[in-house]
Amino acid sequence: MGNIKRRHFLQGAGAALAALGWDHIGIQRQGLSYAKVLAQDTPRKLALLVGINDYSAANITPLRGCMTDVHLQRELLIHRFGFHPQDIVSVTDDTEIKPTRAGILEAVENHLIKQAKPGDVVVFHFSGHGSQVVNPYNRSGNVREKLNSTFVPSDRTSQVNNQQPTVSDIMGATLFLWMSAINTEQITTVLDSCHSGGGKRGNLTIRALQGGEYPSEEEIAYHQQWISQLELSRDTFIQARERGVAKGVVIASAGAHQLAADAPFDGFFAGAFTYLLTQYLWQHTGDRAVKTVLANVARSTTRLSSTQQIPEMEVKPGSNHGDRPSYFLEAQSLPAEAVINSVEGDDRFQLWLGGIDPHSFAAFDRTAVFAVAEGSGEVQIESRQGLFARAKAIAPSPNLQPGTLLQEKIRAIPANLTLKIGLDESLGEDRETAKAAIAQLDRIEPLALGQTQVHYIFGRMTEALQAQLQQSGVAEIPPVGSVGLYGAGLDAIPGSFGEAGEPVAEACDRLKAKFRALLAARIVKLTLNAESSRLNVSAALKVVQGTQTEFAATAFTPRSLRNLSQSEKTAANPPSGTIATVAGIPQLPIGTQVQCEIANGENRDLYVTLLVVTTTGELVVVFPNSWTAGIDAAIVKAGETRTIPDRDRDAFQLTVGGPGGSAEVLAIATLAPLRDSLQQLQAIAAARGTREGALVLEEESVNAVDGLLTDLDRAVRSTRNLEEESVNAVDGLLTDLDLAVRSTRNLIASFDPRSRVAGTEQLASLSITYAVV
Repeated sequence: MGNIKRRHFLQGAGAALAALGWDHIGIQRQGLSYAKVLAQDTPRKLALLVGINDYSAANITPLRGCMTDVHLQRELLIHRFGFHPQDIVSVTDDTEIKPTRAGILEAVENHLIKQAKPGDVVVFHFSGHGSQVVNPYNRSGNVREKLNSTFVPSDRTSQVNNQQPTVSDIMGATLFLWMSAINTEQITTVLDSCHSGGGKRGNLTIRALQGGEYPSEEEIAYHQQWISQLELSRDTFIQARERGVAKGVVIASAGAHQLAADAPFDGFFAGAFTYLLTQYLWQHTGDRAVKTVLANVARSTTRLSSTQQIPEMEVKPGSNHGDRPSYFLEAQSLPAEAVINSVEGDDRFQLWLGGIDPHSFAAFDRTAVFAVAEGSGEVQIESRQGLFARAKAIAPSPNLQPGTLLQEKIRAIPANLTLKIGLDESLGEDRETAKAAIAQLDRIEPLALGQTQVHYIFGRMTEALQAQLQQSGVAEIPPVGSVGLYGAGLDAIPGSFGEAGEPVAEACDRLKAKFRALLAARIVKLTLNAESSRLNVSAALKVVQGTQTEFAATAFTPRSLRNLSQSEKTAANPPSGTIATVAGIPQLPIGTQVQCEIANGENRDLYVTLLVVTTTGELVVVFPNSWTAGIDAAIVKAGETRTIPDRDRDAFQLTVGGPGGSAEVLAIATLAPLRDSLQQLQAIAAARGTREGALVLEEESVNAVDGLLTDLDRAVRSTRNLEEESVNAVDGLLTDLDLAVRSTRNLIASFDPRSRVAGTEQLASLSITYAVV
């Protein structure tokens, strides 16, 4: 088995650091050596991070987010879990150690197997293409064991040996042998790849190659080397593999027949799973079990990537590893959204934004404010490029140093936001027609797929997509040839498709109101800050069964709960009970009666708006719901838990309606009186003759929303002009949130007058997702 010189590891690590801008920190790489590290007696934390974008040597479809995945894990492990930079080795397209078959094998052997000791913590991460080969160890003939999953090195070769096609992939059996050889039980393996699908799917690239070949002779010989070195017989090895993983925890970014997405974000590409996992671990409080972490991340992958991406976990049989914290470590620092990774003089800094929710980057482009997580000091963003931001000090402090963790203080929702619509290849020659028609709609931006983030995809229903919908059990399937909207992973948006053969221009006109509603929902969701808010607020969705209710899902603000007792924390996030869930998302049949609950844990009154985003994209206001009352109609009093609808005071019910799909409850609580948004909603209700009950923002109200959304560049009211009227329900809400921040700050920070600012001390905005089935 080959050896890699120690200097290669140091140079590889240095290349990754330089790529992240860490060369400014003054890390003395010249003084580091593995000899020095190996002399330490204390348990170590070792990580090997592999990311492959460039598969040109193997003539394979390239990926774009795998090297970002390596950076995401590296920053997280250093700043949240206390890994020493020299104990993390990166193997990517840009490091001296390349992610070839030989490079990966030797890196595992030298950095993990040769160095790990009992009690050490080991992390192995792979991002790249996955595939499958014929399993040479399938003794039982079990069809499910016929193929063995692999990960594909950058220099994959294909040959024909004894009339059998072979590939040089690294098999799951190899991973088992590595884990058996690593001399610690505390191993976490993260595989952001898959072996289903492959190629493009909507705006995503699937990290998979079609499999079915045989493993190479080199791979089989490599197995035999390790089987002998581990003093195993072939039968013992096979039996052990059939029982489960050798050690620790193995996390896969998707199920056996699901899709692992290489996804475009706002200014960068990454693995959908890796970003959501690392972002969650940046923000989470406490030391949640890895199985709990994965369940929370799964709720996000199905929304960001595709309903066909649900991560899975396997632990060593008979162990309690699923109940251990992530990476077998308690978090070494406070939760955060960002970290200072370099100081650039004159109180300027470069930030790493690894803890930002993927849907919220637009609110952190410029003028957003971060505070030091522990101690004094504040910085304000001046510009952002992908995951990096340039910032200036607005509250100077000695704490503003490289490695300092930062928490969100204020976000700035910009004017002129657009809804980005990708144009699918299924439109064929009509793509130019669609582009022209969509471009005529204010705030709706048509884009080519595969280049940047899009919010929805405009395309035709094809026979292949219709067959997939049928296999997934969708009840209402659009006809082949109809035109409508998809999610980024080609999940059909319910209620968006017309009749077969509908001209593209007419479909664009038909969808005009839906585009506006989806844009309004996007803007409202930019306020979501459950993980960073300081207000003590929780929300719940409950199923009503006769006189009894059962919690279906909850959301709360963990940073406000730090001093609560454990029982109170549990009460804030109760178990789901008997309600069916998929990836942690409650599955509610059409016709189910539900209630929403909002709890104000503050010692002061809060003003609350409760919205439902339906499966078809409509916005429904469920609280406040008395449209002839004054501003007090929106108040939830200090210490009060309000149920909506309340059996004693409300004369309406909430029932889950079709069609099937994903829906969302948004709960927005603020210290600011919601005068403008309430007045606008009351005007809409009055025009309809509605005095109370839920208010569906349909035709005329969606047009009213669009009327202001197309005019978002108008100046937002400031503290010197409090009487300017809002002409839009969504804009009125943002204006109220903006005033709550501006009126309570001493304006050390300066904000674009056209932006809407929302602060974590004045706002709690929560989301609960549920599926309609």
